[in-house]
Amino acid sequence: MTFTLALDLTSMRKDINSALTQFVQGENKYLSKIGPELDPVAIGIEKFLLDSGKRLRPLFAYVGYLATGNTVNPEIVKALSSLELIHVCALIHDDVMDGSDTRRGAPSIHKSFESMHIKENLNGSSSKFGVASAILMGDLALVWSAQMLHTSGIKDHELINVLPFYDEMRVELMAGQYLDVFEQSLATQSIDRSMKVARYKSGKYTIERPLHFGGSLGGASKDLLETFSNYGIPLGEAFQLRDDLLGIFGNPDETGKPSGDDLREGKRTALMAITMDRASDSQLKYLSRYFGDSNLSLEQISQIQEIIVDTGAQSHIELMIEQLAQRSLSALTFEGISSVGKDLLAQLVQISTIRKI
Repeated sequence: MTFTLALDLTSMRKDINSALTQFVQGENKYLSKIGPELDPVAIGIEKFLLDSGKRLRPLFAYVGYLATGNTVNPEIVKALSSLELIHVCALIHDDVMDGSDTRRGAPSIHKSFESMHIKENLNGSSSKFGVASAILMGDLALVWSAQMLHTSGIKDHELINVLPFYDEMRVELMAGQYLDVFEQSLATQSIDRSMKVARYKSGKYTIERPLHFGGSLGGASKDLLETFSNYGIPLGEAFQLRDDLLGIFGNPDETGKPSGDDLREGKRTALMAITMDRASDSQLKYLSRYFGDSNLSLEQISQIQEIIVDTGAQSHIELMIEQLAQRSLSALTFEGISSVGKDLLAQLVQISTIRKI
C-alpha cells in the first residue's frame, strides 16, 4: 500500500484506509488457513470495515500526533489506524444490543449471518446463530485493534506512552455502552444522565481519547493533553447530540438507518429528555404510549417528530451543539498546538457537528 502522508484530512483518511486494508487482508489470510468455514467471517468483517466509515477516531488521533509538531511515518499511521477497529467492535455489538437490522444501508452483521444460516439450511436457531457470530466478530475486531497497534512497528517508548490512553479508551467505551443499556432499562427523563451516557458511550472515545492517543505517541506535554480534553469533551458531546438528531430526523440514504429507528428503540437521549420535560399532558401521553414501540408506523414517527419540534427540543439541541462547538474552538488558543494541528482541529469541529467528510 502507498502512503501519501499528507496534511489534509482527505489524504490522511486515505493513509488510514491503506493501513486498514493492508492489515485486515493480511489477517484474513490467516483466518483462511484455519479453515474455509471462516471465509464468511473474513469477508464479512473486511466488507464492514472497508466499504464505508468516516474514520473519525483515527483522524483525531492523527491530528493529535501532528499537533505535537511531529511528522508521521507508515508505522505511526498503522498505530493510529488501529483505533478504527475498536469502533468496528462497538458498532457490531451496538447493533446486536439495539436489535438493529441495518448498518450503513446494508444488513447488520447479525442479520447477515442469520440470513446465511437460513440460506444454508443449518441446524438450530438462525437468530441465535446470527447474534453469536456478531458477538464473536466484534470481539475479533477488538483483538485485531490491539494486534494492529502492537505490530505497527512504532518504537518501544512510543508504545509504552500510548498504552494507558489506549486502555482507558476501551474501558470508557464499554462503561458507556453499559450505561446506555442501563439507562434504557431505567426509562428516565434526566438530561444530565443522558449527557453522561453520551459523553462515555461516544464523545470521549470518538474525540478526547483519540487525541490523547495521538498526542502521547508524539510526546505531548501535560498541558497539551489537558488542552485536548478542553477541546475534545465538549466537541464529543456535540458530536453525540448531532447523532441523536440524525437518529430521529436523519435521511436514511445518508445515515444508513431506517427513519425513526431511535424512536422505535426508545433511546433515552438528551433530545428525548428535553422533549418529555417540555411536553404538554396530551403530548406526554402520546409519547408514553408510542415511544419505544418497535412497530411504530411512519405516521406515528411523524407525529413524534412533530412533538419534538413543537416543544422546542430540536432547536434547543441545535443551540447546545453550537455552544459546545464554540467551547471546543476556544481551547485552540493554547500556544502549544502546532499551526497545522490548530487548522485541522478547527476543521474537525465543523465536520463533527455537521457530520460530513
